[in-house]
Amino acid sequence: MHNILIVSQTKSYLLTAIEEQLKGLEEYQVVKTQADIDEISVIKEPQDAILLYVDSDLLKEQKSLIFLRDKAVEEDTPFFILGDSNDIDDIRGIIPAHMMQSKFVRPIDVKNVVNEVDEYVQHHGKHTKKKILVVDDSGAMLRNVKGWLEDRYQVILANSGAMAIKYLALNRPDLVLLDYEMPVVNGKQVLEMIRTETEFSDIPVIFLTSKNDRESITQVMSLKPEGYLLKTMKPEDIVKTVDDFFEKRKKI
Repeated sequence: MHNILIVSQTKSYLLTAIEEQLKGLEEYQVVKTQADIDEISVIKEPQDAILLYVDSDLLKEQKSLIFLRDKAVEEDTPFFILGDSNDIDDIRGIIPAHMMQSKFVRPIDVKNVVNEVDEYVQHHGKHTKKKILVVDDSGAMLRNVKGWLEDRYQVILANSGAMAIKYLALNRPDLVLLDYEMPVVNGKQVLEMIRTETEFSDIPVIFLTSKNDRESITQVMSLKPEGYLLKTMKPEDIVKTVDDFFEKRKKI
């Protein structure tokens, strides 16, 4: 069963039509709620997608939206954003661009929304994929890595060391791809935290680095990660390295 969450502060014929068409597809369950922390908290099933209808009323609910965003980060759930262009621009202050799978500006074609949601869920929904946490302070890098890997893996994105630590406190990925050079909490500190916590000290970590000089590589590998990837590598080489890592794990 594929789970879809629709969040809106107002009733809308558009959202009702989207809900009915999604329910008309096989294996879809749709839940509608307002941006309310108590209502969102009781939703226990992981969602495959969140449809967020943005207007002035929704934008007032910042605490609830932050709670929803954090829940989406923990569960690796993308947002499909619907609304006026100005309201969509305003929501970027809470929902980062790399979490927005698609944006639909009014007037909105219901069939187009349903088709895009269905296509995403069928190809990238939560099934039995290995879970990879990608940590990088570059939104562009996060989007690139997700695009390269999401056909094969469930990819969770964190744009800071602090966000990665928060995610790891509640979840256990199969692999962490960790940017070595980050502000505030860098990759070295995140790895040290992982290795000192008994519950997830054995989670494998591969560093991402943009530096290819001997001194930098020696410094990275002295921390004893499972390996490292250069950000300048070809996408297919990065994917192959990740694939090879999991293939080797099968033989252990």
